[in-house]
Amino acid sequence: MATFLLIPGAGAGPWYWHRVAPLLEQYGHTVITPDLPVDDDTAGFAEYTDTAVAALPDPVMQPLVVVGQSMGAYTAVRTCERVSAALLVLTCPMIPRPGESGGEWWASTRQPDAAREYANAQGRDPDAPFDPLELFLHDVSREVVTDSAAHVRDQSETPFAAGWDGPDWPAVPTRVIAGRYDRLFPLGFMQGLSRERLGIEPDVIDSGHLSALARPDDLTALLIGYLAELKVA
Repeated sequence: MATFLLIPGAGAGPWYWHRVAPLLEQYGHTVITPDLPVDDDTAGFAEYTDTAVAALPDPVMQPLVVVGQSMGAYTAVRTCERVSAALLVLTCPMIPRPGESGGEWWASTRQPDAAREYANAQGRDPDAPFDPLELFLHDVSREVVTDSAAHVRDQSETPFAAGWDGPDWPAVPTRVIAGRYDRLFPLGFMQGLSRERLGIEPDVIDSGHLSALARPDDLTALLIGYLAELKVA
């Protein structure tokens, strides 16, 4: 059995994983969903990482799988520099590179151009006002969308001023999962970024940006499959 440390993305908390965590637990695994201080303006990625590491039990049931969603990739990578992880999984991630802040990431990866091109290709207005339903929740069930309103948190801008210092990617096997219908990080963009920065071909899940809410069974199946590759039941 393994321990899964599930790290949410921007403006999210443990609830983001509420559809995946019980599925992993049904397999007998331990699931940890840290409550990061995302709405605390005094906290950055260092504090997020402290929180993630502190949430782990002592001792940790091995192997440890660290999963980071979207902006949570920054915290996941930093966490793997501090703990003994068997696997790092990044879902629809902001894949960091050394010295690049969270704020610089957007321009340096040309994410706005990719999102705009994808919107045009789908016939959506790339200049439309921000709408979380259209960008993030377009493929999530109505019931979960309704429930999500009580769990959205104001994301502090503090983490975006810092990043990952590197200089070397943690010596941990890494997998990347991209969303086929992700409107924030379109599939082609995510594939190119993963290849360029990690030399990894992402696995693709039939979801938008929030795969844990839209396709929890598919995401869980991928995670369990990765464990099988580690020869863990």
